[in-house]
This record gives sequence, C-alpha cells and structure tokens, in this order.
Amino acid sequence: MKEADGLIADIGGTHARFALTDPGQRVRHEAVLRCADFAGPLEAATAYLDKVRPATRPSRGAFAVASPVTGDVVDMTNHPWTFSVEQVRRALGLRHLDVVNDFMAVALGVPLLGEDERVAVGGGHAVAGAPIAVLGPGTGLGVSGLVPSAGGWSALATEGGHATMPACDPQEEEVIRRLRASFGHVSAERVLSGPGLSNLYMALAGIRGRTPTTAPAPDEVSRRALDRTCPVSVEALDRFFSMLGTFAGNLALTLGARGGVYVAGGIVPDMIEAFSASPFRRRFEDKGRFKPYLAPIPVYVVTHPYPAFLGLTGLVAASDE
Repeated sequence: MKEADGLIADIGGTHARFALTDPGQRVRHEAVLRCADFAGPLEAATAYLDKVRPATRPSRGAFAVASPVTGDVVDMTNHPWTFSVEQVRRALGLRHLDVVNDFMAVALGVPLLGEDERVAVGGGHAVAGAPIAVLGPGTGLGVSGLVPSAGGWSALATEGGHATMPACDPQEEEVIRRLRASFGHVSAERVLSGPGLSNLYMALAGIRGRTPTTAPAPDEVSRRALDRTCPVSVEALDRFFSMLGTFAGNLALTLGARGGVYVAGGIVPDMIEAFSASPFRRRFEDKGRFKPYLAPIPVYVVTHPYPAFLGLTGLVAASDE
C-alpha cells in the first residue's frame, strides 16, 4: 500500500466513516463502521487501521463529529461517546489531530463539489462570493454556512439544528404542541431528522386518533410514504419536506445565502425525486415580502457519498502549513 498521509473520519450518531489521504490529497480506502460496535472513536479508528494496514501509519488526522466541539472533551449529542481529543491523538500516534463539527466539514467541502455531485432543486443562479447555507437531516440536523474571507471561505461551526422549530399552519401548531408535551423544547431537529420523521408520524397519527404503541423506524415511515401504502406516512414525509423548506428559508435569510443552499445528510439524497416534487421549494420561498429575495436562490442536494471528507482532506493538508 502507498504511504498514508492522513486519517480522516466523519462520525455521526449512527455511523463512523473512515478513510486515508495520501500526500496528493487523494482519499482512499473508505469504510463505514457502526458506532454501536465500538466503545469510542479510538477503538473504531484502531479497528479501521488494523483492517486497511497502511504501510506507513498516518501522522495527521481530521475528524468531524456530530456535536459541538468547544474544548478537548467532546460529548456527542446523539450517541453516548465522550472522548478527549488529546488522548485519541496520542493513542493513534498522530502528530496533529483536528476535531471539528461535522457540518463545518461538509461546508468546507461544498466549494470542491463537482457539477455531477449536486442536484439543483429550483431557484436561479448562485451569486459568486455570496454566503452559502449548508444543512442536512440525518440522525440529527446539521447546520453550517460558508462566508467569504480573505483566503477564500470560512465555515461556521453552529448548532442551528437545535433552534426552535416554528409552525406555519394550524396543523403544524398541533404537531408541535403534541411534541412539546413529550420533549418540552421542540427544536428543528425534533422533526427534521430520522428520529424526527418518526416523531412527526406519531404526532400526526395522534391527531387522527390512532396513536400506535411504538413509533415506526424512520426508514419504515419513508418506505411506506414512497410506496404510498400508509396515509399517515405520506403525510409525515410531506410535513417533513415542508418544514425543512421553512427552516432552510429561515437559514438562507439569516445568512444572506445568495450563494446557494446545500442540503446534505443521510435522508434527502436518498429520495431526491420525492424531495423535488414536495412542497419544500414553495415553503422555502414562502416568506411574504421576501419571496422575491429567496426565489432566485438555488437549492442543491449534495449527492457526493462522503461530502465531509472533502473538507477534512483540506484540514489535513493545512495542518502542515
């Protein structure tokens, strides 16, 4: 095997994706591991390296994690892993290890996407040099943005997925009222994520007067919705896309994202056709006097299988500068 230069990882609430980078910044030997199979990122990274067995162990690393990164100790939001960045660095024998929020890494990768690695959903043309919004539902709801800086782009490390979810009609008010009874604060992530899709199903079933004893898994809700075998699932997915449109429009206004809005994550790229035909775009633009501002903004679904790797590769390369 050729020399390994860097170890990169995109660690979410369900899966940890690993790869190696070489001195030419090429990504090799991608692998997906289940977080539940390991005690922490050190054990998962060790298992990955033992499997691929690079001739030279990587000396630098960059990990993206689905949680805030505010110091040496990282406590993941949607998974029980807690770890010290410095301890992981030493145990893996890395000279340098960057750990950043996962959607900060996705955002850093957006300028590197090829035209065939994104699908446009409405809007016009991006304004060159204008801020870019990035979001994506998966196990949680990731949010970031790119703002122009002297060297090109700066990515924002945010926890925007935990902002309060607004309601736009009486039924959404009732959905949120029901979720508030269970969770107290109803963040966007409580509806715009895999578990959020199940939450929407349960709330809508309750409104219809037939709440099941257990919530169906998110993939079951989406499967029933796409093959149209369950009216509640159809309605849940429709609401999911609608509320995602509202949230994405809010984010675009907040950032002034005339450079475009990019939707990544583990849910939307797997159902682009349904997403494109959904109320998402109408709700994205439904901001009263500011509809003319939002209407030209293009929305892109990211189809690259590992968008965070693009940003992480740049962090590995920059660690020697």
